Amino acid sequence: MIGEARRALPLRTATSRLVVVVRAASAADYEPVLDVLVDAGIRSLELTLTTPGTIERLGSLIERYGADADVGVGTVVDREQLSRTIDAGAHYIVTPITSAELIEQSVTHGVPIIPGGLTPTELFASWSRGASAVKVFPASQVTPGYVKDLRGPFPGIQVVPSGGIDIDGAAEWLEAGAAAVSVGGPLLGDALRGGDLRALRARALRFVTACSQAPRAHRSAVPTRP
Repeated sequence: MIGEARRALPLRTATSRLVVVVRAASAADYEPVLDVLVDAGIRSLELTLTTPGTIERLGSLIERYGADADVGVGTVVDREQLSRTIDAGAHYIVTPITSAELIEQSVTHGVPIIPGGLTPTELFASWSRGASAVKVFPASQVTPGYVKDLRGPFPGIQVVPSGGIDIDGAAEWLEAGAAAVSVGGPLLGDALRGGDLRALRARALRFVTACSQAPRAHRSAVPTRP
């Protein structure tokens, strides 16, 4: 069964329970913001392929930040993108879609993958193929109680909600049993458009604290391979 080859979420992502999605106008804009995020304690960075130049700069970004944080790549939608991302050394992959093909390719290469979906059918399809976790997207369309609803028929499924999650929502999803939360705008604000980096640091510190202090719901054991 493909699910038996499931890779666990990267340790720093699983421990911090917070993924910050960084979507910039250009990959040249990453460093000032990523420097602040990592210094503030962010331990999982999702760089998006909708940011021009991400794959080309991924190797150097992993070299710069990889000792302190997991560097993943999001918005992967086809096999060529996935291959290039894996070859560049991404610590994990995030997709906005449910694709057995992408999951199998990632599992074969031993790279954790978090595919997107919203319905129970989509989410279970990804989980059963060996996804490390499933991304509930857009999370704004459901409530944190959705985690419990999913765990009824799918014990042990690992859920990462994404889309419109603010600091209060992050704590609520984690308390409900989410493996991690994926946040973007509510944390980043206008930092990637020349905004105040001191304000960014303050927001990042608040998110790190909220996620670290959120109670951990009981989870069923899930067999994974490190």
